[in-house]
Amino acid sequence: MIKALVLIFEPQSGWEGVAERNRGVGFLLGLHLLPMLIFCTAAQLAGLHYFDGRKDSFDHVVRATPRLLEVFGATEFLLSLVVVLAGAYVIKALGDTFHSRHRFSQCLAVAIHGLSPLFLVRLLDAFAWMSPWISLPVGVVLSWGVLYQGIPRVLEPDPPHAFGLFLGSALALGVLAALARSVSLLVLWGRVPGLH
Repeated sequence: MIKALVLIFEPQSGWEGVAERNRGVGFLLGLHLLPMLIFCTAAQLAGLHYFDGRKDSFDHVVRATPRLLEVFGATEFLLSLVVVLAGAYVIKALGDTFHSRHRFSQCLAVAIHGLSPLFLVRLLDAFAWMSPWISLPVGVVLSWGVLYQGIPRVLEPDPPHAFGLFLGSALALGVLAALARSVSLLVLWGRVPGLH
């Protein structure tokens, strides 16, 4: 979470550190992504439990039953993991179209660190007054700002291709995040039959 703040407020030094360290997939997943997702999901579940639920988009109050917390927590965690992994794959595929060859670990580092502001903003979802439809665009815009600085530093595309790679990656990650948020909210609001 601290790395997300560094990337938001000091992106140049934050991304230079990411590029210099050049961590492997195991390190990125085990020591950076999974703890961040566990912490964010736990904070959301604690908020749902403390405030005893949340209003859905139709102003119906959804009560936080233990089963709902389990299903929503698992859904939120797994979908976040899928967004990061699919995002890394998309970034790699987009980089390959620009005749660049990047390792998956580089693309995963960009996806994890690029999406970390989105996960940081999701901590606000623990509060009953925060609409998930507000935290999503705020997190996506912050992620785009971080990605804009990170793609050229970590992936080092040719200068004419850098903006195209950023634009494609940013749009893909934004769409993936919005789809994942939609599915997790359908689960939270009880719109998926058989899960409650």
